[in-house]
Amino acid sequence: MALRTPEFWYQSRGVLPILLGPLGSAYGIAGRLRRKMATPAACGVPVICVGNVVAGGAGKTPAALDVAERCRRAGIEVHFLSRGYGGREKGPLRVDPETHTAADVGDEPLLLADAAPAWISTDRLAGARAAAEAGARLIVMDDGFQNPSLAKDLSIIVIDGDAGFGNGRMIPAGPLRELPATALARAQAVVIIGRDSFDMSGRLRASTGGRVEVMLGRLQPGPEIEQLKARPLLAFAGIARPEKFFKTLRDSGCELTAVRPYADHHPFSRGEIADLRRQAGDLDATLVTTAKDFVRLHPEDRDDVRVLTVALAFEDPAALDRLLEPVLARAGAD
Repeated sequence: MALRTPEFWYQSRGVLPILLGPLGSAYGIAGRLRRKMATPAACGVPVICVGNVVAGGAGKTPAALDVAERCRRAGIEVHFLSRGYGGREKGPLRVDPETHTAADVGDEPLLLADAAPAWISTDRLAGARAAAEAGARLIVMDDGFQNPSLAKDLSIIVIDGDAGFGNGRMIPAGPLRELPATALARAQAVVIIGRDSFDMSGRLRASTGGRVEVMLGRLQPGPEIEQLKARPLLAFAGIARPEKFFKTLRDSGCELTAVRPYADHHPFSRGEIADLRRQAGDLDATLVTTAKDFVRLHPEDRDDVRVLTVALAFEDPAALDRLLEPVLARAGAD
């Protein structure tokens, strides 16, 4: 089910976070108990987890894609593993972009499958073992940091530098899946994406005493941005924070005549796209959306919709390579 990220999650004041505080405390306690009672099991190959501490779009998928590409360049057969959020299939199932839709396996696995073999499984351990049996020498998990069933060799937390940890409260009072301190105790690295508005890098380096590698990166628009700058745009997005997408377009010099935000993972109907197409026609504008939204569109609705891709660019690319070296060695790099 598509849900819109509550605005109060990223506001310092308000009554709702206070009222929902007890539910947030219960959520946090349940998560801690789940992790304490579980015994993580290995799947036979190294596992790199790219996760986050908050619910919603921090930039996990671009980070997972970047990590996987570095592993491939080292000669490693890498497979992706995802829960398949938003899809009906439970798995373990290897994603086939030619036959599966977002309704089957979720939107993010379809994006991952364009780069390397991707698996979805609500049972992460079973999914990882299926990938290993199919030839994976290393697994990159997109999300799953809070899942305790699968042993992880390297855990990387992704943080949106412009949003940080929101109001600092647990779901549903705030965006936190767990307290940052407990998350950092299990992580080896943090990637802060975008403007570091809250000096997260300094705070995290101080709080972890340098034990956790803190890296800075930014989402870089794909080459299609040059063509998009040449025309008026009607931008629409069903991601956790649609305003990030709109801001990226504006910051790149695009003219947005209108924007249409939707809830994260919104399942676009053909009628909705037809309505957007009519609005764009009235404004003499071109429809543009994210790659994640594009895969949720009906194939017949995609022809006149442009896509802005993004890639993660690191301030210090060598830092991530150094972090990956021991894991790649265990995977048997060529």
